[in-house]
Order: sequence, then C-alpha cells, then structure tokens
Amino acid sequence: MPLSERLIRMKEAVRRGDHHQYRQQHVPMLTAESDVLGLSWMQRQARLITAMCEAEQVVIQPDERIVFTRTLPTVPPVYQNEDWACLTAERTLHELGPISNICADWGFVLSQGLLGRRDAALATRQRCANQPETVEFIDSAIETIDAVLALAERYAKAARAMNQGDIADALTHVPAHPPQTFHEALQFLRLVHAVVWLGGHYHVGLGRFDQFMWPYLERDLAAGRLDNTSAEELLAEFFISLNKDSDLYPGVQQGDNGQTLTIGGVTPSGEPATNDLTLMVLRVARDVSMIDPKINLRITADTDLDLLCLATELTKKGLGFPQYSNDDVVIPGLVAHGYALEDARNYTVAACWEFIIPGKGLDVVNIGAVSFPYAADTAIRAGLRAGESFEEIMERVRHDVQAQVNRLVGTYSDLLLPPAPYYSVLMDGCLESGCDLSRGLTYNNFGIHGACSANGADALAAVQKLVFQDQAVSPQQLLAALETNFADNDTLRCLLHEDGPKVGNNDPQADVMLVTLFDMLAEACEQIEDNGRGGIVRPGTGSAMYYIWLARGHENMREPAVGATADGRKAGTPFSANLAPAPGVRVPGPISVFQTFSKLDYQRIVNGGPITIELSSSVFGEPESIRKVAMLVRTFAQLGCQQLQVNSLNAETLREAQFQPELHQDLIVRVWGWSGYFCELSPEYQEHVIQRDFYEMG
Repeated sequence: MPLSERLIRMKEAVRRGDHHQYRQQHVPMLTAESDVLGLSWMQRQARLITAMCEAEQVVIQPDERIVFTRTLPTVPPVYQNEDWACLTAERTLHELGPISNICADWGFVLSQGLLGRRDAALATRQRCANQPETVEFIDSAIETIDAVLALAERYAKAARAMNQGDIADALTHVPAHPPQTFHEALQFLRLVHAVVWLGGHYHVGLGRFDQFMWPYLERDLAAGRLDNTSAEELLAEFFISLNKDSDLYPGVQQGDNGQTLTIGGVTPSGEPATNDLTLMVLRVARDVSMIDPKINLRITADTDLDLLCLATELTKKGLGFPQYSNDDVVIPGLVAHGYALEDARNYTVAACWEFIIPGKGLDVVNIGAVSFPYAADTAIRAGLRAGESFEEIMERVRHDVQAQVNRLVGTYSDLLLPPAPYYSVLMDGCLESGCDLSRGLTYNNFGIHGACSANGADALAAVQKLVFQDQAVSPQQLLAALETNFADNDTLRCLLHEDGPKVGNNDPQADVMLVTLFDMLAEACEQIEDNGRGGIVRPGTGSAMYYIWLARGHENMREPAVGATADGRKAGTPFSANLAPAPGVRVPGPISVFQTFSKLDYQRIVNGGPITIELSSSVFGEPESIRKVAMLVRTFAQLGCQQLQVNSLNAETLREAQFQPELHQDLIVRVWGWSGYFCELSPEYQEHVIQRDFYEMG
C-alpha cells in the first residue's frame, strides 16, 4: 500500500524533526523535594513518573489520530550525586542503571486496562495491609497508574477542544479500560509504552505484537469498522510515531534503542500463530521504511514461502530487518535451560537478538562478552613461548574462557536493580504478589556474548595447520610478527590470512575450532548453578559493539583490547560481528556460511546472536530475486541454524553517503542487532559496514 498523503506528511515531519520545537528546556527537579519529604527509593521512582507525566505538554498535530509527542528530552535523577554514590557504593549497576531490555506483557495489560491493574493493586494492599514494604510498593504503583490516567485525560480534553472527537473518545476510554477497537489498542500501547521511557528505562520492546493486537483488529474487520486499507493506515501511523524520539533514547549509537517487535511463531499451546496482522506488519514496515519498529520474524523449516517472500521485500528495501529466529532451534534450547514449554513458545526478541519471555523475564541478557580473540591470542603467545603442544594451547584457551565467564559473573554478583513501580504494573504477578519487579520475576538469568568467534577460531586453526602440522611458520617467526604488528613481515601476514583455514568456508579444521570455542563457553556457563539471583548464565553467539571495542578499546569496556592476531589480522582492525566470517575472508557464498554455523550446539547456546550476511543490492535486480532470497532464508532454517539477519547494501552508495550525507539522510543499514540511519553512525561503524563482504547470488 503506498503511503497516503497524510502519512507522507507525518513521516517527512518526523524525519525533519518538526516536533523538536515542542521540547522543553527544563525538566522537573525532584531531588530536593524528595530529600525534604524523606522519600524512599521506591517512592522517588513513583514520584519521577508522576512529575514527568504532569510536566509533559500536550501536543496534538493536525494529521494525527494516534497521539503522544514527548516534550521532556531528559530524565532527571532521583538522588543528589553524593547520595547516589553512597546508595550504589560497592554495588554493580547494569549499564546506565535503570531496568532495561525486558518486555512487558502488553496483551495482559491491554486486556485489563490500567483501572483493572489498579484494582489488582488495591486487592493486594487490602490483603497485605500489615506489611509496610508491600504497602509502599503498591502505593507507589498506584501513584504511577494515576499519573498516566491523568496524562491521558489531559490529552482527551485537548483533543475535544480541537474538535478531534475520535482522539478524545479513544483517550476517554483508554488506557483506563481495555480497548474496544484496533485504534484504541494502538493508542493505549503508544501512551503506556512511551511512559516507560519517561521513567528512565530503555530498550523497551513491544513483544509479540501480532498476537496481542490481532483480536482487536479481527473484531474491527469482522464488524466492518475497518478494512485492510484503513487498518494499514492506522498501523503505519503507529509505526511512524515510534520514530519521533529515537534521538533521545540511549544506546551505543543512535538507532540502538531496542524498539523491537516480534511476529509469527507459535502460540503457547504450540499452534501456528501467523495471522493477517503478521502479514500486515511486514507490508506496513516495508512501506513506511523507517528504523522503528525493528521487526523480528519467528520461522521454522516449514514456514510458508509466501511469508518469507513478503519478509524479503523488507530486505530489498535495505531496512536490515526482519531478523529471523528459528523456532525449531530456539524453543528446545530455552526448554533445555529451564524455561517452561509454554513460556518458551511465547518468547519474544529483546533489543538486539536475545530471547526473553514477556511479562515473566527479568533476564539481564548482556552482562558482557567473552572475547574469543583474547582467549586464543593469549594462549597462542604464552603457549608458543613455553614450547607447548597445540593441545596444551587449547587447554590454555579453555582456562581463559572459564576465567572470563567467572570474572563477568562475579562482577554482577552484587547487581543492584533500582525499583520500578510503573514497569511492575505491566508485568505478570507483581501487583498480585506485592513485589516490585526489581526483586525478580519467573526468569532471572544472565546472558554473556561469545564475541568475535570467527577471528578466534581462525587464529587457532592457522596455528594448528601452519605452525604445528605443516611447520610452514616457526613459533619464533609468528611471535615476532605478532609483537611488531607484522611491521616487517607482510608476507607472513598474507600467508596466515590466505592459507589458514577460515570460518565460513565449511572447512572442517576451522569449524572444529569454532565449535570448540562455543563448547568451552557453554561448559563455563553451565558450571555456574546460581548467578546470585536464582538464575543461570546463558551463553550466546552475538558480538554487539564488541567487534569494534575489543579491537580498539573503549572506556566502558571491562574486556581487554586485542592486538595483532594469528589469523593475519593487524591491530586495530575490527573483528567479525556476530556469526560471520572474519572481515576480508572470502567464502563461496551464504550457504557455506550457514553450513559452518549449523555445526554449533544451539541446545547449549541460547542467548541469541545472528548469522549476519550482506547481499549486494544488485542481487535484487532480477525478477526472481525475491523468491531466491526467501529460499535462502528457508535453507538457513532447514540446516538448523538459530538466527539470521540479512542486509542489502551498495558499497558505492554507502561511500557516497559518507561524503555527501545530505543526499542520503534516509539510508538505513543493519549495524549489529539493530538498524539505524547510516549518516547518523560514527565513522568507525560506517567504515565497518562498508568493509563487509557483499554476496552475489547466481
């Protein structure tokens, strides 16, 4: 469906940043008042939501039918600096501190309305009236509910005054009550979701959107209130609205905001879950062509090819999504790690690729990364100096991987999670039990990335083959070259790079090293029976930002940077991102890449991390290209791989965008687990995207 003139105006206005004119210069200052009143941390978090909702200015644009424009660009602290330092002393805060990268049970909240959640809170308060801690939490949660309802009421009154009757009617009913229509459901979700960000939370996902929103759309279609065109018009407006504030959301790079949604898959009872809204989401995301929401599509080896073809149309547009998750692999893996089957079937994808359970998961899915290049490099250097065998070098690698895991988990053994009374309203059982979600939910696991695996495996395979088997390189030669960053021996560097076995070629020698590294990571994680929060540690295959950070260092990084490596990589050169061949490694094509990564034991590796491939945009010049790429995605699933993301890129266009960004403001690329506007990325991330190998297809 081509965008209507109204939607085109809205999209262009968002891209220009017209709504920035409403942003306020000052935000509420809460610390002094909270200190005078002697408010607890829980009460301060509730007061934050109240103050932000009260201070938000009502903005309704002429073209809008789904409203909320954020006017407060920053979130104020709830403690003075010195008090905050005392509160958090000798404790570990995850990233920025506030709870992030989890998913509310949006379907549950929609079905109850905020007044229904308020009634649940009041029932608990009455039952637990003699428990001060519970009463404090419940009162705080109720305060946040009332704040959101008051904000909705202000919007409704303003809409009525502007003769915007449909908006006023919707906000008179929602989010207080369960939605009656698709329009009301979208408005409910837009407002309630946006307020989570106002509380300082980030990477706030939208969960299994096609599952909890479909009943409202289905009823409207059956009753004749909407047809497909009018429904797509509403959905497109909702998608555009999610792009208003991407510059305000925290992330390593702009666009790294976690506004993901998941479609497809199966129901908790195991029935196929694809519906008409699944297809509509793909069509509308294709037509809107903006970075949010980031689409994840759950598939199996038997997924209908027509669905995969529709998904491939998004890839052709260069959006970098959908990202594919293979239910045949993911669900059994989650069950093997202690997730109930019904919950595993109901998984959604977090900010990048991690698998989480809506409403039930307080998994901290990114506590850091095990650096495979560091483990391999330190073992190679120390082992060669000591005259050890290759088997002894591999044992050093094992010990280092174990040490890295233990160090990361040890750092998080004193994890401090701030109270989150408003977010708790949106979770399963928090109001009913009287416990803030910071005290834990059903699943409280940690996730660790197994980062830059291809480089680590390639380095080990090169040493095994060229030093120990072929004896083409002496230990002394290799050590000297690594110490000098190949300054005087580019011939050796080329030998390592060209003749060493390489991940992505379906090469048994390199692939054994790859599998061994992940087996070591899984073994190290499995030895930790309790992460300190009653959970386990989940190993994953993603690299996140570490493919840059581990190569060049970063102030926020606990992991050490790595110099020149035995795969022929020079110091400072970025590593492989996620599951992909190392930069500069030529492989026959995507199938050999899939064959390599299909050898991993995904029953043991369940934190996610996609195979990442780049297709040249010229691939889509043929009439049959959509079907061919869709069949490629099906092959990924049939081979038993876990996760896949596909980029469609043109190197010449990217290079031109570096020098003439004003001509390419809408150019979108997949960075690691998210899509962003190319011209908004830092130069090092732009360059890494350009330097990736683009596949052609015969």
